[in-house]
Amino acid sequence: MCAKSFRKMGNIVAIVGRPNVGKSTLFNRLVGMRQSIVDETAGVTRDRIYGKSDWNGKEFSVIDTGGYAVNTEDVFEAEIRKQALIAIEEADVVLFMVDVTCGVTDFDADIADILRRSKKKVFLIVNKVDNSERLFSAAEFYSLGLGDTWSISSMSGSGTGDLLDAVVAGFNVETLVEEEENIPNISIVGKPNVGKSSLTNALLGEDRNIVTDIAGTTRDSISTRYNKFGFDFNIIDTAGLRKKTKVTEDLEFYSGMRAIRAIEHSDVCVLMIDATSGVETQDMNIFHLIEKNKKGCVIVINKWDLFENKDSNTMKRYKETVEAKIAPFNDVPIIFTSTINKQRIFDVLQAAIVVYNNRIRKIPTAKLNEVMLVEIERYPPPATKGKYIKIKYVTQLPTPSPTFAFFCNLPQYIKNPYKRFLENKLREYFDLKGAPVSIVLRQK
Repeated sequence: MCAKSFRKMGNIVAIVGRPNVGKSTLFNRLVGMRQSIVDETAGVTRDRIYGKSDWNGKEFSVIDTGGYAVNTEDVFEAEIRKQALIAIEEADVVLFMVDVTCGVTDFDADIADILRRSKKKVFLIVNKVDNSERLFSAAEFYSLGLGDTWSISSMSGSGTGDLLDAVVAGFNVETLVEEEENIPNISIVGKPNVGKSSLTNALLGEDRNIVTDIAGTTRDSISTRYNKFGFDFNIIDTAGLRKKTKVTEDLEFYSGMRAIRAIEHSDVCVLMIDATSGVETQDMNIFHLIEKNKKGCVIVINKWDLFENKDSNTMKRYKETVEAKIAPFNDVPIIFTSTINKQRIFDVLQAAIVVYNNRIRKIPTAKLNEVMLVEIERYPPPATKGKYIKIKYVTQLPTPSPTFAFFCNLPQYIKNPYKRFLENKLREYFDLKGAPVSIVLRQK
């Protein structure tokens, strides 16, 4: 009988509404502001369709959508409307935002009708409520038939705390989904046309009888069982992820959402980059999605055969450029491939399995303290406000990715540069290449 394993499953929250009601302002507040409801990880960008937020220890994904409208002069009106409908379909919770200064509009009524028929969990948010008179006016929106309203000001943040308390109340800290077998899930992700499907096809080859296809549609992320040459894992081919401003078709929007889910449900992500175009902004956005979700990462520089004017040091210089862009998390395998020529494609598999093993590695507490306490004594945390900080103990926490708790007398005075020092020493002594490392400071 196969051993059972479990993977953490995320919750997706979609923000919908007509144009100019404040959806993007709320989205940016949830994912981009450095306050308690946001995970303070560098690299959160505002032009992504997707963001990660945290409230009361419960993480969830947030989707911003275009304004829902009909019969306007916007040439993308139909596509924006389709994307809003897809977001409603895919989301676990829908935040329906309206504007108190405009009252109930025909567009609001149309969206409310769609939401009632969707059977989704809906929170009706009345935005721009920043005085008592507007709070009284918010009662008008009960007429939409969606139950209670939540009065907020997305600009100032007023009321968002109570709203988020209610939103995450139905979320588990860890929603676990049982998997059939304890094998890695490896997703191939990247922008469109970087060679993701070519890599998948090159790896699967002609002998398809030795793989087991998991059902999916052409617009889904397709998962295939791969068990050749001593490897055994699920390989997931995903749709390309564009910037939000460049997504103009509903099918592509849908595929992008499925690719994001694939990242959330993976153990290791293979990020493919086009060698001829270099590391672009959207490549970095996808990298930060992987990092923010605490997944293992392998970077593949594809189409290396098309890169011109190569010499003996070109690959080294290119690798150094990539490492500089992804710093400080630059302890990531970088492999140069040509999927068309099947050049170094099996190096990608080997690296992905090594990263998977690094991500699930458990380091004995005795070994951690033996190594790290010596390094900490050699280079202790700098004194702050005349107070000396002593780290007395370190242990690895039972989390899906490597997380280490350092117990000390004054954890609040240890700053990010010293946390990076601790992470670098952990990587130096223990093989954690490609795996995200989290440092937690606790009071001893």
